[in-house]
Amino acid sequence: MKKWISFLASGAFLTSALPLFAQDAEAAPSSGGGNMIQTVIMIAVALVFFYFILWRPEQKRRKQMEKVRSSMKKGDRVTAMGIIGTVVKVQDNTLIVSLYDGAKMEILKAAITDVQPAAEEKAEKSVEASDTR
Repeated sequence: MKKWISFLASGAFLTSALPLFAQDAEAAPSSGGGNMIQTVIMIAVALVFFYFILWRPEQKRRKQMEKVRSSMKKGDRVTAMGIIGTVVKVQDNTLIVSLYDGAKMEILKAAITDVQPAAEEKAEKSVEASDTR
């Protein structure tokens, strides 16, 4: 009995909802042009969003890291993939890095994630800062 009541109730709902899903033949062509403009506007907004929120900051960060990597010199402390070492020699695309026990390793410049200037520069900067005070 309960199955029949639920079946009749769902049938009544479907028959009453059919006019809601029907489309007017005259309204369909006029709304097509408006939908196209809305779609183009939404794509443009998405492109602007991706440019200013994702692509431009990443481009700035990449340029900053290229500048830092190109200014590395002997004595700088670098981090590459979790490996920390001191720069011994700078080559075109790689660095020779001295590790903790004196072992040396060749690392690509592109793998460098952090550069800390040499200890002598830090000492000179702190002396200059104390002289100006």
